[in-house]
Amino acid sequence: MGNIITDLRQRFLRGSISLQLIYINVGVTMVTVFLRLFNLPERAFLHYLEVPADVVRLLMQPWSLLTYMFLHKDVFHLLFNMLWLYWFGQLFLYNYSSKHLRGLYLLGGIVGGLFYLLAYNVFPYFQGLVGDSWLLGASASVLAIVVASAVGMPEYRLNLLLVGQVRLKYVAMIVVLSDLLFITSNNAGGHIAHLGGTLIGWWFARGIRDGKYDATLWINRVLDALMGLPGRISRPKKPRMKVHVGKHAKDYDYNARKKAADDEIDSILDKIRRSGYDGLTAEEKRKLFDASQR
Repeated sequence: MGNIITDLRQRFLRGSISLQLIYINVGVTMVTVFLRLFNLPERAFLHYLEVPADVVRLLMQPWSLLTYMFLHKDVFHLLFNMLWLYWFGQLFLYNYSSKHLRGLYLLGGIVGGLFYLLAYNVFPYFQGLVGDSWLLGASASVLAIVVASAVGMPEYRLNLLLVGQVRLKYVAMIVVLSDLLFITSNNAGGHIAHLGGTLIGWWFARGIRDGKYDATLWINRVLDALMGLPGRISRPKKPRMKVHVGKHAKDYDYNARKKAADDEIDSILDKIRRSGYDGLTAEEKRKLFDASQR
């Protein structure tokens, strides 16, 4: 048993950020399933981690805006979201960094939860449902990643079963339209949260594409600060006065190699936009994957 736990821990630490998020979601879901075995009332634990539509209740449990995006109703709900997170997480990393994915997952979930809360307290249609409505699931976070991927690589072609090749921008459009169509369905809260996630995904990707802003910058700074607190507070080091012969030459060689590698990745990304991912050679796919893991 100890070896299994150690192996899972190593896989978690070595995995990509999307794989780490999947591990967390699966782990949280397993814990909630285990707690149900004790016949605990759902309100005894689960509702304290979900986002309530009631504003007063949310003020009493503000942490639920973060915890709800790691909870799932059942195995199929979890499976669907995690498959999307895995597939589109890989596409996302072609254009953005691991920190971007981490930050956008959280930001998409937060904005999705706020959209849900706002809609249920503003529109008369939901007036009678506020007192007993709760939101859970990673869908808003995942759809933020889907839409950001579509903005970054709109012409990328996906091979869909029974459909064939479909450009990524059309997949994102279909997802958004379906959420709009089902905004008054039995899962209205989920579809509203999806719209919040898609909006923040679009806003993030536009800012990065235009070079104007990074919507995830603040949340990543908060996360880095929190993870750096336990025993990792850096102390300023005294400057060293030693002179190393050949240092500038080494720096020049390093910068030249880095620029050449960056230019090569840019060229591969341009090729994807022109002819899709399937148009890449095996060597180009390998280089792109290696770059996404840095």
